[in-house]
Amino acid sequence: MRSVRVRVPASSANLGPGFDTLGLALGLHDEVEATAAADGLVVEVTGEGAGQVPCDESHLVVRAMLATWNVLGGRPPGLRLRCRNAVPHSRGLGSSAAAAVAGAVAAAALAGRDIEAERDPLLQLTAGLEGHADNAAASLLGGLVVAWEESGNTARHFNAVRLDAHPGIAPVALIAKAESSTAMTRGLLPAHVPLADAAFTGSRTALAVLAFTARPELLMPATEDRLHQSYRRPAYPESADLVDALRHHGVPAAISGAGPTVLALTRDGRLPDGLDLRGFTPCPLHVDADGAHVETG
Repeated sequence: MRSVRVRVPASSANLGPGFDTLGLALGLHDEVEATAAADGLVVEVTGEGAGQVPCDESHLVVRAMLATWNVLGGRPPGLRLRCRNAVPHSRGLGSSAAAAVAGAVAAAALAGRDIEAERDPLLQLTAGLEGHADNAAASLLGGLVVAWEESGNTARHFNAVRLDAHPGIAPVALIAKAESSTAMTRGLLPAHVPLADAAFTGSRTALAVLAFTARPELLMPATEDRLHQSYRRPAYPESADLVDALRHHGVPAAISGAGPTVLALTRDGRLPDGLDLRGFTPCPLHVDADGAHVETG
């Protein structure tokens, strides 16, 4: 019976202006242990989502594994799966992307594939399940990622480049107790935005790449956004207020992904005094530089 263990980081997407483009891997991890078996499927889940997520073929990790075997081959006759989840669900920390990456990487490893050599098909599979590549690329590759999509005549193709985040950035995730739906918050976005807002956000996205990698003193202007956060404010006003409060105190901050978690980009993992943190749990994290990690046994 061949087994693999996969450790996958959470992620924060958008980072202010980089809608569906920028992602940051964070030091909070889901772990999956997958064992090939003679027959059947057994799924065990502990931690986040236990008792709530399905334990059959509709489980996202299993779905990602099946999709990967459909492409790469090597599906075993049966599977035993243990999921130990630490990434909160529906909070804007890339839990679904982490699950998809964990499943895809575990399936490739069980099939005897070289994970490094299969990075592109794994990105296509996981980003395809997500519909965009920012979270999936960050969980797969680690560090800071810049993701984009090419649309051809027959299929979408996802791309991502990994960059090293500046060591002087100490993220703090202010994890909201409330949940949020990505589909719902996307529904709040307008079909068109003013040209001035698009230009503003484009300039800040370019600046963010510089700020996150080399010039963290520029993170305050680099995390400004006019493309999506203001439109989503009605979905999580407390989160939006906390972003405003952090920025008022000189801490660069943005909504993490689709929210409602807030990402504060501190220098030392400390938050200013006087913040109203009711409904939020501060969680100092490091930037995960490694992405998905595999052990076989």
